[in-house]
Amino acid sequence: MLNRRHLITSLALSATVLALPAPGLAQPAPTTRIVVPFAAGGPIDVTARILAEAVKGTLGTVIVENRPGAGGNIGVGAVAKAAPDGLTLGIATTASHGINPWLFSKLPYDPAKDFAAVTQMLRVPNVLVMNADAAQRLNINSLADLITYAKANPAKLNYGSGGNGSAGHLAGEMFKNQAGIFALHIPYNGGNPAQLGLLSGQVDFNFDNLATAAPNIRSGKLKALAVTTTQRAATMPDVPAISDTLPGFEIDTWWGLVVPAGTPAETVRKLNAAFTEALRSPEVKTRFATLMAEPAPSTPEQFDAFMARERTKYERMVKLSGAKVD
Repeated sequence: MLNRRHLITSLALSATVLALPAPGLAQPAPTTRIVVPFAAGGPIDVTARILAEAVKGTLGTVIVENRPGAGGNIGVGAVAKAAPDGLTLGIATTASHGINPWLFSKLPYDPAKDFAAVTQMLRVPNVLVMNADAAQRLNINSLADLITYAKANPAKLNYGSGGNGSAGHLAGEMFKNQAGIFALHIPYNGGNPAQLGLLSGQVDFNFDNLATAAPNIRSGKLKALAVTTTQRAATMPDVPAISDTLPGFEIDTWWGLVVPAGTPAETVRKLNAAFTEALRSPEVKTRFATLMAEPAPSTPEQFDAFMARERTKYERMVKLSGAKVD
């Protein structure tokens, strides 16, 4: 008969055997996470969740984790410090990988060295919009009219943005520089207050994200003068491009997927294949279209080169604006 000690040992061994997976049974795939460096509910968060759902058949469970703060720097910094195992991806944006390196005196990451590019996700055109009542009062019906008025009436126009160093601010300074005009910059605490300032007539024009501005353009409250991409937006083909009047003008909103530097190349390729396939799917294209977003799948090399070009472009623009965050 087993004594008490032998009985306890036997029971413990039995429990261990029962806890082991049965031979031949597949282990559950580990969970992949996409870190969004902004709050839930915005366009970046929405598109990340659309993609997370679209790739679950290939990658298994993919969750979205929101890490907002400091213009995206907190979430992006967390991705830079994550294990390079392919299970943590982050969203790289115009701000985090184009503007912030020149705007902030110190960053918790190096945009050029701390990440491996996976794929660009999309591009969203920005649009130069005027308060419709102001445009009618000043008889401004086109971009050329706006430039002519500004030159004939120095310092009478102003424009709003979501804050110093924001994409709207930099687009405004780039526009002023290339058009040879002056307009006073009015910074607001975020994009929504800036749009409200434009709608209420506090400012004359803004450079806004097309997805954000579209409802008020369609309702007639805002007048769209031009989009900031080199070609017209498919969702608003009647609105010309600024580059038609000012050759070479191009500034838009983009974001894409990155992983921590040191992630194996084979893993990066696997992630690229899964996400680019999802970005090309009709369902994802349709859902992105509701956000005025155009899918922009790319190779890792293409996205890496694109981000390098964006850093070079925004270095000049931030210096031109004089914006700085300590």
